[in-house]
Amino acid sequence: MHHIVFLDRDSLLANVRPPAFEHSWTDYPSTTADQVVERLRGATICVTNKVPVRDEHMAQLPDLKMIAVAATGTDNVDLAAARARGIVVANIRNYSLGAVPEHAFALMLALRRNLIAYRADVEAGKWQASPRFCLLDHPIRDLSGSTLGIVGYGALGQAVARIGRAFGMKIIVTSRSPVSDPEVRQVPLDELLRESDVVSLHAPLTEATRHMIGAAELQAMKRSAILINTARGGLVDEQALADALRAGVIAAAGFDVLSKEPPAPDNPLLTLRLPNFLLTPHNAWGSAQAMQTLADMLVDNIDAYAAGHPTNVV
Repeated sequence: MHHIVFLDRDSLLANVRPPAFEHSWTDYPSTTADQVVERLRGATICVTNKVPVRDEHMAQLPDLKMIAVAATGTDNVDLAAARARGIVVANIRNYSLGAVPEHAFALMLALRRNLIAYRADVEAGKWQASPRFCLLDHPIRDLSGSTLGIVGYGALGQAVARIGRAFGMKIIVTSRSPVSDPEVRQVPLDELLRESDVVSLHAPLTEATRHMIGAAELQAMKRSAILINTARGGLVDEQALADALRAGVIAAAGFDVLSKEPPAPDNPLLTLRLPNFLLTPHNAWGSAQAMQTLADMLVDNIDAYAAGHPTNVV
């Protein structure tokens, strides 16, 4: 009989149905690094969203056969160690194709239309004291007719492109794989940065993509451009971005992710108090619909493994 342990159940606000096979299941609201081995001792299936499971943990867990990641990203799991020990790792894919793109466009719209600055003006009484019927103290730019550059053209990047086309945006993409979509133009990253009015990141975080956007890349962008990151915080050099926003190197940025989460108090993006920077707490994925889809896919992965034909194996 399988024993399943969910290390950080409170990270998933959804109904998790029981697997279809005989099992026992233990939930922990959250788990620290020094509690991993103790809590997984005797478990055959580990469920983790963000709790790290490293080689030193697996070495002490001879019964562990599967790690079911309740997320798409698997950087919290030592994949090489899992493969070496014959432990199957499965993740969740394409569960937030509505939630994340919608969030990306919420950030785009707020920044292109300067909603933060205008809300602050209203709260400060500037509209009430205006001699005219409207305030136009901050630039307002349409998405329609602008160029959207998408870095990473997997399922999320493609979903963002579809919404962008509906807004009347021209789409260019940078992707490791050839893009066959006739409605988009594939270009190298440096060209994408030069041409885009909005750059939206949807690439995975690897050693090759870490800090792919740094000071030089920001300098290459239009001064009127905005940068959106709903992918991984490590894709961007955060100090370089903070410096660029203060200096007006780019117009604005909207982020849902940081390099370390929860963030350290000294993260340079946390201290920004600028109307052209919008930061949300890694919740783009977290709509009720997306979380329930994730929970259902999670159990599907566990059922498939127990049936002998694992799916979504990393």
